[in-house]
Amino acid sequence: MEKLNIYQTPEDLASLFAERLMSRIAQKAKGEFHLAISGGKTPDLLFAVLAEKYTNPDLWHKVHFWWVDERMVPPDHYESNYRVANQLLLSQISIAEENIHRIKGENNPEEEALSYAVQIRKNLPSGNGWPVFDLILLGMGDDGHTASIFSDQMDLLESDQICAVATHPVSGQKRVTLTGKAINNAAKICFLVTGAGKEERLKEMRNYPDLARSLPAFHILNAEWFVDQAAANLHR
Repeated sequence: MEKLNIYQTPEDLASLFAERLMSRIAQKAKGEFHLAISGGKTPDLLFAVLAEKYTNPDLWHKVHFWWVDERMVPPDHYESNYRVANQLLLSQISIAEENIHRIKGENNPEEEALSYAVQIRKNLPSGNGWPVFDLILLGMGDDGHTASIFSDQMDLLESDQICAVATHPVSGQKRVTLTGKAINNAAKICFLVTGAGKEERLKEMRNYPDLARSLPAFHILNAEWFVDQAAANLHR
């Protein structure tokens, strides 16, 4: 975790990261910008900031939204990552419908994982034999999972598939997720992590790498981390 940025509050993190994100989008002078987003409280704050502060259509016309993972529920379901992103951001900005590439949680999970991988292959540039996202936004659960890669499904980190079906270890809920190799091939990877519930996992990743190897988030390489003071808690 060499690239670690610490902010006082989740709101500070969301506001300042929004500036960085839009600057990065603006700097890509030509072509499309492929952004993969995650669900969770911190991205929700980011979406709200983006919708409020960045309304110029010229900022969004080249951005293509993809999802890191999705629960297999309809798009209007309260657990849908798409629903929240659409409510807070996508419906608030001027963006072409064809620039929004949701995982269809209402479909059969195995079929949707294959279909989404085909869409990614078709639309994204490639490098090292894998698609290259311009930026992937990740979160980390209290248990150290990221995307929908859980500690009991570490094989998804080394899968040769772009997308795979994951199963929540407690609820048994099916999800479609980007795999580790697909994530690690991105041009830029950013973790947005807030809250005291993440403190122990961050401490392990920063100070106890042998212990942290059991955490899926540990295996996402060359990522930049954006955390709030509660999650970092450097004094403990």
